[in-house]
Amino acid sequence: MDIPRPEYPRPQMVRERWLNLNGRWAFEFDPGRSGMQRGLPEAEGLRGEILAPYCPESRLSGLGEVDFHPGVWYRRTFRLPADWEGGRVLLHIGAVDHDAWVWVNGRLAGQHRGGFTPLEMDVTDYLVRGENVVTIHAQDETRDPLVAGGKQCPDYASRRCHYTRTTGIWQTVWLEPVPGAYVRRLRMTPDLAGGRLFLEVHLGGRAEGGRLVARASLDGQPAGEAEARTAGRVARLVLPVEDPQPWAPGSPTLYDLEVAFEGADGSRDAVSSYFGLRSVDLAERAILLNGAPLFQRLVLDQGFYPDGIFTAPSDEALRRDIEISMGLGFNGARLHQKVFEPRFLYWADRMGYLVWGEFASWGLDVSRPEALEVLLPQWLEAVERDYNHPALVGWCPLNETQPDQDPEVIRSVYRATKAIDATRPTIDTSGYQHVETDIYDVHDYNQDVASFRDRYDAFARGEEPFRNRAERDAPYLGQPYFVSEYGGIWWNPDQQDERGWGYGGVEGRPRSPEEFLARYEGLTRALLENPRMCAFCYTQLYDVEQEVNGLYTYDRTPKFDPSLVRRINAAKAVIEE
Repeated sequence: MDIPRPEYPRPQMVRERWLNLNGRWAFEFDPGRSGMQRGLPEAEGLRGEILAPYCPESRLSGLGEVDFHPGVWYRRTFRLPADWEGGRVLLHIGAVDHDAWVWVNGRLAGQHRGGFTPLEMDVTDYLVRGENVVTIHAQDETRDPLVAGGKQCPDYASRRCHYTRTTGIWQTVWLEPVPGAYVRRLRMTPDLAGGRLFLEVHLGGRAEGGRLVARASLDGQPAGEAEARTAGRVARLVLPVEDPQPWAPGSPTLYDLEVAFEGADGSRDAVSSYFGLRSVDLAERAILLNGAPLFQRLVLDQGFYPDGIFTAPSDEALRRDIEISMGLGFNGARLHQKVFEPRFLYWADRMGYLVWGEFASWGLDVSRPEALEVLLPQWLEAVERDYNHPALVGWCPLNETQPDQDPEVIRSVYRATKAIDATRPTIDTSGYQHVETDIYDVHDYNQDVASFRDRYDAFARGEEPFRNRAERDAPYLGQPYFVSEYGGIWWNPDQQDERGWGYGGVEGRPRSPEEFLARYEGLTRALLENPRMCAFCYTQLYDVEQEVNGLYTYDRTPKFDPSLVRRINAAKAVIEE
């Protein structure tokens, strides 16, 4: 059979040789989490089968088992290509929800905590000639207050804005060969004004005394080169770029980058990448892209798929979601309560689509100081993984945190994010309730256009801005301000019962397409025409299960003529004049 999700999973650091392990795996549920005691790491088989990387709750996995799954097991065999001998072999898993253990030929090779960030381990010393076995065990307890699950429902059945859960492997599993000393990670910081790229190369293995060369090109023509000798496992280069061209929506110029490392022992490693030159700064009332105000017309994208849940059925489906959003006149998205897979960010880079990175913080009790021990390592892994993407213009680790939150948990995550990445703005927690933040945002699902407009017109006249929890929120200090969730208008004319859900309720929903579009236009223009607004984010791009407030249905069918929504969104914002 064809391998599902066959495309290379890490587009910002590509090697020519790799082995995709997606496909049929032996599989077993472990409701009592007794598999380790029962000897499953060394077992010669499991009871069932699954199609990875789709989770067992999904239809694409071949199972569709949507109950809670405290433990699951995977097993498959593989043979290494003959030309891989003599170097090291790395095993990668894009994401496993939530805690994972990996055995190779019955020996524990590594483990990882967190359902949204990648695992990488050197498995060379566990391999044998001929057939090898990899066994993966995942444990997932969505209802644990120290487990971050995002929009995964803590009840058996999906409800309101909580949806079907994901357990176990949900991104590509793959192997790649590397020499004894190799390029492990790239960190790229663009300097548009200086016409250069700051490149930090992290090396694995014995890297002392090696030579590192980086070459940039644009449309096949050389654009810059830099080299350095290595004295440790991190090398830093400044790569000058000839005639620098900026990356921006509508003109997403991307430079190709080749990085080659020659070890002192004569070994060689090479990876291909890309970068964009752009800057993100803040003014009093605007977010600046490349030094100019750009109103961010964002839409909420939750990254769910009817047949794959967390996992898109294809690479084309990832690209298509960006296409339909841009077709509606949005120039970006809040990637909401989920760390999206790298291929989505790749398409955002290619297509000139702004995105905000967010962690799947729902389910985590941030009133407990120990939540920081859970949240911070996972979040910083996500920041490091996605740091290089030019499309990513801001961070938002948390969303709608609880009234009794521990403010020091929130502050610590904000400050750690700024320490890791000073090049992008960070919102500490979107909507409720701010502690320390670069941008002040609110969520407002008021369905009455007149009162919605009046609330923000008062702010434009110099009055205090609307805050979601004024008695608890940090004071407004003059930061750029925007409504990062609004609308959420319930629209599902084919619905035959009341199980659907959206903002405004059954009684408040529009009665015709014309009424829907009039409300959409009134709410949206109230933000575009306000001189104190730097952005908006409409809820949402498409329906997700019972939440029927999307502009498209869950199967990505438009509810309205996209050109009508695009016309509304395309109106010039005051800060752009």
